[in-house]
Amino acid sequence: MRGRLDCVNTTLPTSTAMPFDTESFRRQYRAGIAPGYNPWLHAGFVLALGSTVLVFLLSHLHQVTVTEWLTLPLALVFYSWGEYHIHKGLGHHKRAWGRTFYKRHTGDHHSFFADGRMRYDLARDWRVILFPAWLIMIYAGGALLAWVLLRQVNANAGALFAATLLGGYLGYEIMHACEHLPPENPVSRLPWIRHMRRLHELHHRRELMQQFNFNIVCPLWDWLYGTLYWEEAGRRAGAARMQHHVEIALAPEQVLSYLSTPSRWQEWHPYPVAISAPSGSLPPGSRFDYTGGRAGKLDWEVVDASSRHWQTRARGRHGLEIGITYECIPTAGGTRVVRTLEYRFTSLFARMADRLVLRRRIERDSIALLSKLRTVSESVLAA
Repeated sequence: MRGRLDCVNTTLPTSTAMPFDTESFRRQYRAGIAPGYNPWLHAGFVLALGSTVLVFLLSHLHQVTVTEWLTLPLALVFYSWGEYHIHKGLGHHKRAWGRTFYKRHTGDHHSFFADGRMRYDLARDWRVILFPAWLIMIYAGGALLAWVLLRQVNANAGALFAATLLGGYLGYEIMHACEHLPPENPVSRLPWIRHMRRLHELHHRRELMQQFNFNIVCPLWDWLYGTLYWEEAGRRAGAARMQHHVEIALAPEQVLSYLSTPSRWQEWHPYPVAISAPSGSLPPGSRFDYTGGRAGKLDWEVVDASSRHWQTRARGRHGLEIGITYECIPTAGGTRVVRTLEYRFTSLFARMADRLVLRRRIERDSIALLSKLRTVSESVLAA
């Protein structure tokens, strides 16, 4: 129904990640992909070669004993340990002999995907998700070499060990691709994949990526080493979250451009505000000063922007940390604007005041703000 305002209150963590223009990096990265790159050929080659060698190894099993089957869980634990240390040691720490791995992982992958922007949009984006195609040849060769050496001791154990390592590699590629699927994909909702997707999304938070959640398939070694970090999606420790939406009879790009222009906020804020900001829609990295409302003086910084959403964060008095995200969703009648407000106080006195009085007032202000936004934007922008 046009003009409806809904709200949801929950609790959530505040990111302290450095602002980064993910959308600009994506455009730059995609422009650098070779015209002849075929994502289906890339993925197909990795799966075909890996599966062929895997079948070859398993075909050499013969009358496996119970003791020999124990090689399987031991090899899985060993593979998971290797996955953890390679990801952490080479992917997130620059070393002279691992420069290429570091650049491709931290430099490209973690710049292309960020917390809140984890989905790929195009099949060609697989290039920044999958390992280079040549790596499966080296890895498969290493697995075959391990089999040749271990079969001198026990043929079945050697085949099982090598097959498990190779299966782990393929499992990594598949699981990692699933962790970057669009959230509405049915595969994303499978229980284990949903759980690992959340751990991986937290790993992509820029202030956490060098410390937590390095396992991709199973978080065994993160748990053992104490580097396992979990937060419920949409929750920040000790912070309040309010989400409201309103329907506006205008095109999404018009509304988003208006919302992302702080120099015009005084037109639709329901209380007096003074704003010092550059004119026009502000990109990530931009700063502006704001005085007004219940928060007083705030120094804002734009941290993310795309064709659908705009996000900014600020700090204020009493240890206030605040973030606002506007998302403009196309509808049959125009645009649904979803406003998400997250905030918390580090001051004990301020937290108590928030619980007793401020939160209800802030929510009333948020509802009034969106109501006025609808009225003013449909009048001003239409004209």
